[in-house]
Amino acid sequence: MSLSLQHFTTESRNQASANIDTLSSLEMLTIINKEDQKVALAVANILPAIAQAVDTIQSAFAAGGRLLYCGAGTSGRLGILDASECPPTFGSPAEQVVGLIAGGKPAILKAVENAEDNILAGQQDLQTINLQDSDIVVGIAASGRTPYVLGAMQYAKQKGCKVISLCCNEGSKMAEIADIALDVIVGPEVVTGSSRMKAGTAQKMVLNMLTTGAMIKSGKVFGNLMVDVQATNAKLIERQKKIIMEATDCSREIAEMALTESGHHCKTAIVMILTDSNVEQATASLQQHQGFIRQCI
Repeated sequence: MSLSLQHFTTESRNQASANIDTLSSLEMLTIINKEDQKVALAVANILPAIAQAVDTIQSAFAAGGRLLYCGAGTSGRLGILDASECPPTFGSPAEQVVGLIAGGKPAILKAVENAEDNILAGQQDLQTINLQDSDIVVGIAASGRTPYVLGAMQYAKQKGCKVISLCCNEGSKMAEIADIALDVIVGPEVVTGSSRMKAGTAQKMVLNMLTTGAMIKSGKVFGNLMVDVQATNAKLIERQKKIIMEATDCSREIAEMALTESGHHCKTAIVMILTDSNVEQATASLQQHQGFIRQCI
């Protein structure tokens, strides 16, 4: 069956860059930069829908559900990137945010031919990770019509999951399926057919918002401090100390002592200092208040 792309905004030609191959490097980059500036404005246009998605994801987390990204190509890789950065950033379990890509692990580094056209594969990948109705599924595709993603979204709806779409074209098939449609309309790309550019940037910005927003609302942030950071290397241990000092206005020595006593659990160390409690009392308080420092103090 033939596929017409002419009605997709992301596939149309951008007149601002029509002669980009004749320009100097600086002129070329100036055009790219001006087009990139439009991305943040496109994201701003759908902030209410993104906020709704954040609240839905946070509710799922509170009920023990997962956030599952499904995409192909650039979109799939962006989902995997966002998912993989959650544990070291927020101390979240590795299974809480999961990225799935058409073609599986080999497709992360190298394109797998025709993988995105397999509509059954999206369903199968969700079945493999035992999709539950408490999970949230986010379909990601610049075009809004990728079969792999549509298959995943349709199966998720059948299972009773909340489904979110993230694409860069209006009136998409994905949006028709979704409970919440995130349509970031960034317009034609600088280089026609390269949706890894403005569309990819828009998707990355929205994914950042989804996980960061949901994690903030889950108690992973105190003020604007990343208090659940995991000490997996020397840099992150030092970051923990700095965060404790910022959060409590204490000396480096006190921060180091509390961090050691808490078993390098940043949030516990902060509660110990702010409430003048020992590690057992701070741990119990955090458990009682679902990990929210503000409620502990």
